[in-house]
Parts: sequence; structure tokens; C-alpha cells
Amino acid sequence: MTQELIDLRNSIVEGRYTDALAIVDELEGMSKKAILRQIKSFLKILLIHLIKNQIEQRLTNSWAASIRYAILEIQDVNLKDNKKFYYVNQDEWQIYLEDEMTPAIADASLEVLNGKLKRKEISQMLNKPQLILNVSELLTMTYNYTNRELPDVIDDYLTQLPGGEDWSNS
Repeated sequence: MTQELIDLRNSIVEGRYTDALAIVDELEGMSKKAILRQIKSFLKILLIHLIKNQIEQRLTNSWAASIRYAILEIQDVNLKDNKKFYYVNQDEWQIYLEDEMTPAIADASLEVLNGKLKRKEISQMLNKPQLILNVSELLTMTYNYTNRELPDVIDDYLTQLPGGEDWSNS
């Protein structure tokens, strides 16, 4: 990115505005790609912990914290600087869920039941429609609640997951 900024500066100084605008477009694309990569990373964390929850039918403090963290980070990163628009709109999550599902299952297989199950076994055991519903409901919250309200709303939602009631009472 440093080279692009140098090129941008030189283009402006030399009056090559068409070149400068092309560099601005390139920088904007690089920035959006980096943000989407971040969002996908947090989405994968969310999926991993919801997979573990579904397969093991329990919820730990650590998993709850990871789910909450992932959702809060998605909310923060997804909102553009103008605070009015999003990088991923509410109706655009399906492709990202599809992209991250297999890697999330693979990573979750290392942890679920202390790594006793293979990726394929976990994939067969998963209720994927329920998993996608849970993820979708959590993602929807990022559009409907402020960052101050969201932690409490997430915690309330977590009590509805398998083992969530025991988690909230502990």
C-alpha cells in the first residue's frame, strides 16, 4: 500500500488525475477486501463455537465469550465510516456462510469432543439449517441493536442454545 500512496502523490503532483483516480479506486478495493477478510474471520469464529455448542449440547463461558466477541466485532467492522451503510448488507450473508462453513467445520473438528470426531463425521451430525438460523439471528442483531445493547441481547439469545440455561445459571 505504501507504493500506491507514493504513486498517488506523484500522480497528483504531476497533474495526472486519471491515474490518481485509478489508484484511489485500487486502494478502495484493497481496503474493502481487507475488511471483508476480517468479517469472514469473525464469522468463522462464530461458526466454530456454534458448531461446538450444537454437537456437544453445552455452552461454556469461553464459547459464550467467543460468540459475543465475534458478533460485536462483526458489528463494528461491518459498519462503514459514515455509520449509515454496511460492507455486508443484511440480505448478503448467505455466500459468506457458505464460504466459511467447511473451514469452520474443519477447525471445530479439532476441538469438538477433544478432537475425537473427524470433519466428515461432524458435518454429518450437524443440523446445518439450525446452525444457519442461529448465525442469521445473531447477525441480524448487529443491524438492530447498538453496540451498548448488543452484549445483553446476545447473552439472552445464548440462553436459548443447548446448555444455555445451565450456562446462564452458573
